[in-house]
Amino acid sequence: MESNIIGRELEKNILEEISGSEKSEFVAVYGRRRVGKTFLIREMFAGRFAFEISGLANAKTKSQLLNFTLTLNKQSGENVKPAENWLEAFAQLADFLERRTEKRKILFFDEIPWMDTPRSDFLAALEHFWNAWASARKDIVLIVCGSATSWIINNLINNHGGLHNRLTSTIFLKPFTLLECEHYFKAQKISTSRMQIAEYYMIMGGVPFYLSNIKKGLSVAQNIDRLFFAAKSELRNEFSNLYAALFRKSDDYIKVVEALSKKGKGLNRNEIESLSKISGGGSLTKILQNLEYCDFIRKYNEFDKKKRDRLYQLIDPFTLFYFKFIAKNEYNDEHFWTNSLDTPLHNTWAGFAFEMLALLHIQEIKKALGISGIQSTVSAWRSAKASPAAQIDLAINRKDGIINLLEIKFADKPFVITKNYEDNLRNKIFAFKEETGTKKACHLLMLTTFGIKQNSYSGMVQKELTIDNLFS
Repeated sequence: MESNIIGRELEKNILEEISGSEKSEFVAVYGRRRVGKTFLIREMFAGRFAFEISGLANAKTKSQLLNFTLTLNKQSGENVKPAENWLEAFAQLADFLERRTEKRKILFFDEIPWMDTPRSDFLAALEHFWNAWASARKDIVLIVCGSATSWIINNLINNHGGLHNRLTSTIFLKPFTLLECEHYFKAQKISTSRMQIAEYYMIMGGVPFYLSNIKKGLSVAQNIDRLFFAAKSELRNEFSNLYAALFRKSDDYIKVVEALSKKGKGLNRNEIESLSKISGGGSLTKILQNLEYCDFIRKYNEFDKKKRDRLYQLIDPFTLFYFKFIAKNEYNDEHFWTNSLDTPLHNTWAGFAFEMLALLHIQEIKKALGISGIQSTVSAWRSAKASPAAQIDLAINRKDGIINLLEIKFADKPFVITKNYEDNLRNKIFAFKEETGTKKACHLLMLTTFGIKQNSYSGMVQKELTIDNLFS
C-alpha cells in the first residue's frame, strides 16, 4: 500500500502483523506530542476503521459521552440515545460492531487519556469492554493512542488491575532519526545539507511537526529566528504545551528537567532532589521513570561506577535548547540566532549539542564501527584527579575486550589536531587507563562534522567518524 509515511519501518511492520492477525489485538501507541502518532495510524488504516473517535481536550464526562454517541451515530448511520455512562457507551459500541461484516474490525481511540475524566469510571468500562467482550472474539483490533504518556504507562502498560497484561502490543513512537529527517526534507522538496539537518536536529530533535514548520528558501538561522525568537513565533510556547500534554502535574516534571539542564553530564538522585526541591520517594521515582520512558532523559552509570552512583542525564535536544536560550527570555532580539553565530555562547552550545546528537545516534555509531552485534555499554567518564582535567565524551565498553574512547568535536571545517591537542588526548587516555585500572585495549576514535585534517599528529586516532556516519 502506497503511503506518505516517512521511515517508521518497524512500527509499520508491527501494525501490518496486527492487521493480519487471527486473534483480537489491543495496541497502545504512545509518544511525545507532535511526533506523528495519529498520522501513522490513519495512514496505515485509511478507510479501514470500523470505528474512530478522538477524545475532547479539557471536557467533562457528559461532553465526552455525548461526543462518543454523536461519533457512533455518524459512523453507524443510526440514532442511538446518548449513553449515561461509559459502560452503556461501550455496550452500544459492541452492539454496533456485532452487526459489522468486516473480517477485521479496527477501532481507533485517539487521545484516549482525555476520555478518562475524574470519577467517570472510564477505565473500568474499557476493562469490561475488552475482557468481557472483545478479547473473547477473534476479529477486533483496538488501537489506543495519546500524548499523555504518563496515563498510557500507568493505566495500560503498567496496569495492575483488570487490564494487567492485556495489551498485545505497545508502540513507542520516537522522533525521526537523522536519516529519516533527510528523507522527510527530500519528500518536502527542501534542499538541505547534512550539516544543516544536524543543526536543526541539535535544536528541535527529530519531531516531525517541528520540522514541518521549516520554510524552504530560508537559512537554518533564519528559520530558527522565525520559529523561536520572532514576535508570536510558532514554537516559542511549545515547551509548556509539550509537558502539559505529556504529564499530569507537569510542573514537577519541568522542575526535574530544569534541574538536569544545569549539568550536561547528568545528576544523581540526591542532586535532583536538592535542585528541583522535590522530595525523594515514589513521586520522584515515577517522574524519572516516565521521563525515561519518553526518552527525555537517560539513566546511566559513569564508567566503572557502581549502580548506586547512577546519573540521570537530560538528552532531549528541544528541552536543552529551551533552557539554554528561551526559558529566561533575556534576548530581546528577533534575530538572536543569526546574530549569535560564531560567538562563544553559540560555539559552546554547539559543542555540547553535537555530543547529544551522537548519543542519540549511538546505534549508527556502532554500525559504523562494525560492532552492532557486540554487547556493549555506553557511558561518559571524568577524571577524579588528573591535571589538567581529563574527560571522555563517550566510552563504549565492549564485551570483546576493547573500549572505544570517543572524542566528539563540532567544527565548520576539517578538525585540526595540534601538538597541544595531541598532548591533551594522550593525557586523557593515560588518566583513563590509570584510574579505571582496565586491562582492555583502549582505541581512540574521533567523531567530527567534516573529518580530521591529516597532519603529523592525526595518526594517533585509530578511526575517524564524520557526520555522515550518523546518517547510516
